[in-house]
Amino acid sequence: MDLQITGKVTKILPEQSGESQNGPWRKQEFILETEGKYPKQVCVVQWGDNIDQFGVREGETINAHIDLQSREYNGRWYTDVKAWRVERPEGQAAGGGAPPSSSDEPWPDEAPMDAGQDDDLPF
Repeated sequence: MDLQITGKVTKILPEQSGESQNGPWRKQEFILETEGKYPKQVCVVQWGDNIDQFGVREGETINAHIDLQSREYNGRWYTDVKAWRVERPEGQAAGGGAPPSSSDEPWPDEAPMDAGQDDDLPF
């Protein structure tokens, strides 16, 4: 099941980090305000390298692909809305503007695939 939520990033909360049995971790939450007659504010969390990869900025509109996860602690339930992919509307780059037109370099998501390249994938 692919859940998605679209809205404007109204606030980015401070990054949190720490150590667990599995090693270091980091997470950052941001507030996404949905569109429509009755807009809702949703706190979305991004983990690890996704923080840098997504490059979410205040004021931009994004479409976040999310997973919902709940856990119980001391009789109370806590739910996380975890972003695993972030997309931007056509013409909007990670910085919130259009891609520069003076560069001949393709954007990472537009880079052509080299058919002869060995990518070490098992399939």
